[in-house]
Amino acid sequence: MPNTPNKIKYGLSDCYYAVATIGSDGTATYGSPKPIPGAVNLSLEPQGENTPFYADNIVYYVTSTNQGYQGDFEMAVVPESFKKDILGYIVDGKDILFENAEAEAVHFALIFRFQGDLRATKHVLYNCTVTRPTQAGATKTDTVEPQTETLTITATTVKNTVLGKNVVKAETVADSNAGVYSDWEVAVYTGTATT
Repeated sequence: MPNTPNKIKYGLSDCYYAVATIGSDGTATYGSPKPIPGAVNLSLEPQGENTPFYADNIVYYVTSTNQGYQGDFEMAVVPESFKKDILGYIVDGKDILFENAEAEAVHFALIFRFQGDLRATKHVLYNCTVTRPTQAGATKTDTVEPQTETLTITATTVKNTVLGKNVVKAETVADSNAGVYSDWEVAVYTGTATT
């Protein structure tokens, strides 16, 4: 008997990143996932468009392009490991962190989950890049108002040789394999051949 799917989702948590190495053929290999504590909000808009073809005085055929997602990733504070691994910050001999103006974009997979009414749905975006985080602060008053940091994130495709397709993301469902589900944050899941 199949599991019952979620009816609602809420609560972003359990965010991880894994450095990606993109090959000349468009495939990716991944390092071990590292945690991103303090995730506040992830808001992604799909990129791409539908292009209608008209014939016989009607929309005869529609082509659709999937160019991934773009949006904002808000967190309490960008972790030092993320700054070094993804944003290209460098550390000197006295452990001072420098923003490197010559750093090139580092690709990574983003792993996260949304809580559901029955079971959390786990996601992975396979080929992400980000901008530098916003820098803002405010004076302390009679209450402490936490100041968050936001990065603009872009998620595009990678070539998945197991599935023979270009893919943007994957997510678990009610009937997903229990072992894969429990190990979702251990290594980037890239698929199993379909039957």
